[in-house]
Amino acid sequence: MATHSALETLIELATTQTDEAAKRLGQAVRACDDTEQKLNMLLQYRDDYEARFKAGLAGGISAAGYRNFQLFLEKLDTAIAGQQRIVDDAKRRVGDERTAWQDAERQRISYGTLVARKQQIEQRKEGKRDQKMMDEYATRLANYKR
Repeated sequence: MATHSALETLIELATTQTDEAAKRLGQAVRACDDTEQKLNMLLQYRDDYEARFKAGLAGGISAAGYRNFQLFLEKLDTAIAGQQRIVDDAKRRVGDERTAWQDAERQRISYGTLVARKQQIEQRKEGKRDQKMMDEYATRLANYKR
C-alpha cells in the first residue's frame, strides 16, 4: 500500500510541476507576443517616418533637416535591432518553456502509466485468487456430492 501512495504522491507532484510549467509557458508566449507587437510598432513607425522623409525630399528640405531625418532613422534602426534581439530572446524562452512543459507532462504521463500497470497486476492477482477460490469451491462441492 505504501508504494501506491508513493506513486500517488509522485503523480500529484508531477501534475503540479506540469501546471506550473504550463503557466510559465503561457507567460512566455504572452511576453513574446508583446515584444513582437512592439517590434511591429517600431517597424510601422519607421516606415511612416521614412515616408515623411521621402515626402520632405520631394518637397525640398534643408541640409540640417536632411541630417536630422537621417540621424533619427539611424536611431530607429538601432531601436529596431535591439527590439529584434528581445523578440529572438523571447522566442527562445518560449521554446525552453515549451520543452520544460513537455518534459513535465511526459513525466506525469509515465507515472500514470505505472499506476495503470500496477492496477492491472493487482486485478490479475485478484482474478487468479477468485478463480482459485471458485475452483476450490467446485472441488469441495464435487467431493461433498460423492
